[in-house]
Amino acid sequence: MSEPTDFPSHRQPAIAPTKSAAQLRELAYAQIKQRIISCEFRPGDAINEAQLTAALGLGRTPIHQALHRLEVEGMVTIMPRKGVMVTALSLNDVLDMIEVRVSNEQLCIKLAVERAHDSDIQAMRDILERTPALLAKHDVAGLMALDLRFHMSISAAAHNRVLAELLRNLHEKQARFWYLTLSENHHSERIYHEHLQILEALEQRDGDAAVAAVHHHIDDFRRAIMRTL
Repeated sequence: MSEPTDFPSHRQPAIAPTKSAAQLRELAYAQIKQRIISCEFRPGDAINEAQLTAALGLGRTPIHQALHRLEVEGMVTIMPRKGVMVTALSLNDVLDMIEVRVSNEQLCIKLAVERAHDSDIQAMRDILERTPALLAKHDVAGLMALDLRFHMSISAAAHNRVLAELLRNLHEKQARFWYLTLSENHHSERIYHEHLQILEALEQRDGDAAVAAVHHHIDDFRRAIMRTL
């Protein structure tokens, strides 16, 4: 196991006492999960609960509860008497997720072609219009967040809540792999142009072109993963 992850020495401002236990638990969960997804906590890193409590300015109870929730999601491993470790990345796991993602995202885009409102398409356009500025700044965290928002906007346009939740879970689990592929030259630019192709097909209500664009986009991700891991 690697050495426990170091945290900044400064403490964040204490959380206001008016927050409920449920709110503190959700805040701890969201902050730790974001650090794992963005690889601030890298695969194989040990997490020291006491240091994490101090760094986030939260109590031990919400931190402990958040880590157990993340263990259920497969993002951390809790070993009795040994501590908490960020789950290692497995090529087989991500390839399995890609198989599930291909079929479900193709279904999602088919439904979106049929069901999307003008406001849904405008929401996607608004998201993609923010991409060039993030590319210019090489804002990896911003690009990752925008990528998730774009794919969730397609799910919203399909108007199927069960499918949207399934795809959100898959995207969040794959986010760490996505982060690693950014070391490839121009990968972010390719993703942007692939998103534009998906949006163009959706705007034209061209189901075949939309499915083909989604398949190409996911397959490009698969190839990038194969080169990276």
